[in-house]
Amino acid sequence: MGSAASTELHGPACAKMLRQEGEGAGLSPRQIARRIHDHCGVKPLRAFRLALGLTLGDTATALRSLPGATGQGSPKLDRIQLGHWESGDRVPKAATIALLCRFYGCSSEELGFESAVSQPLATRSVEKPGVAVAVDDDRFGRRVDHARRVVDRTLAASSVSVGQLDLLDEQVLEARQRYVYTPPEPMIDALMTHLDEVIDLAAERQPAAVQVHLSELAAMLSTLIADGLMKLGRLTQSEYWYRTARHAADDSGNTELRARVRAQAAMLPFYYGPLETAVSLTREARMLCHGRPSATGAFAAAAEARAQAKLGNAEAAVEAINHAARIYEQCGSGGRDNDAWSFPERRFHLYVSGTYTALGLTRQARRAQTEALALYPEQSGIDPALLRLEAAICLAHERSPAEACELAGSTFLRMAPAHRTPIIEERARDVLTALPPAVRKSRSARDLTQLLALPPGQM
Repeated sequence: MGSAASTELHGPACAKMLRQEGEGAGLSPRQIARRIHDHCGVKPLRAFRLALGLTLGDTATALRSLPGATGQGSPKLDRIQLGHWESGDRVPKAATIALLCRFYGCSSEELGFESAVSQPLATRSVEKPGVAVAVDDDRFGRRVDHARRVVDRTLAASSVSVGQLDLLDEQVLEARQRYVYTPPEPMIDALMTHLDEVIDLAAERQPAAVQVHLSELAAMLSTLIADGLMKLGRLTQSEYWYRTARHAADDSGNTELRARVRAQAAMLPFYYGPLETAVSLTREARMLCHGRPSATGAFAAAAEARAQAKLGNAEAAVEAINHAARIYEQCGSGGRDNDAWSFPERRFHLYVSGTYTALGLTRQARRAQTEALALYPEQSGIDPALLRLEAAICLAHERSPAEACELAGSTFLRMAPAHRTPIIEERARDVLTALPPAVRKSRSARDLTQLLALPPGQM
């Protein structure tokens, strides 16, 4: 392919062909944009849009939906203005270039502007209480954000054979089973690959039954992506993906799914706040279940119990966990043991443990921890570690600080590095918080504090 010319050499059909060829070869949007720029002679900004298959109107609408895109002093974002920028007739202001960089996930130079005014995805921080850690400028973060935007656009816009749907169902089920024990970062990558297939099938509106099914799959996959991002400490991206999951679930019209997605989304505010949001989401999920006995209803009630307990609302927490137990007994089973989308008995006990641990009822919490740990298979992800850390919190409540810190430290060290994510670190710090103030400077507490502060390679 030759170098770019000063004017466009080829029409939109040529760019579309290059995009389709690039997607078929597994190229990233950035690589496809470069091919379109080199081959067709279009300016880089237009090449990026064509690489995503967007119209000027679609792009302008999507740009206006980004945080900071509207308000006093903001640029006029419409198809005409965008066309002027793409042709080079006008140059956008620095703030607008930053917005374009954020949307396309690239630097200002890659869009054809001289100064590198902003690379927001390259400098965004992991959001943890009181901590700001720079995230590497990797393809992972950019792909996460871009994939979420594509899902949202597809749901707003959107003939598949029975065999295609069956195959996709099998792939998603297999991914849900692997999710139980696979570290979050490679799992997110696999989930987004499956989501790409859903997007391809839903590129045009399908017959109602097919569209519902695709929206259901999009909701499941988006929820698991959000959960994985939460484990990695990518809190803003996790929150956005949970919103996308709710959007997809609502689009499906499946009431059970809508409730399940909301109960799952409550995990983010449960671990990172605000707890009131966790209670609100779980109550919304419970209302959607209409009191019917189901694994989702039990999940929603148990999730509310944990949040209420952490808020210190003991009466509400006990009522909710007892209600969850009654529903769970009535529905008989929470689904497959090795499926991230089910609510098996071991996970029910995990929520019981979290509720009683937060309430300081250590005897009941220990019973739940013992019952849960006996049910986990060898490959189980982070749940067993969370249970052991809750056992350590119980020891802290019982004025056994040395044992509490030792159990927390050994649990943390035994975990595979890929599973030793920020959510585990935060739960281990909860052990320190649970210690009586007088012993938080003891040797065992200092040792645990120093362990949690070490970089992964030095453990």
